[in-house]
Amino acid sequence: MKDYIEERAIGIANYIVENNATVRQTAKAFGVSKSTVHKDVTDRLMQVNPRLAKQARKVLDVNKSERHIRGGLATKEKYQHLQGAEN
Repeated sequence: MKDYIEERAIGIANYIVENNATVRQTAKAFGVSKSTVHKDVTDRLMQVNPRLAKQARKVLDVNKSERHIRGGLATKEKYQHLQGAEN
């Protein structure tokens, strides 16, 4: 694996752990795709730093388990906003 990919994977994992960030937030911050973030954390980082990979994976698993709640809140807020504009 190339050095810059290892460094990116470590940077991505640190960002996720420190900011409790989602895959989408992390991808935006690093200017890469969501699939790249996921592959860096799940595959590439396990070869470089397994302990950090497990920490990042734990954060991502929590985010994944809560995503349906965040989506519902976003939809609720959207329609409350639309209702306020009609009145």
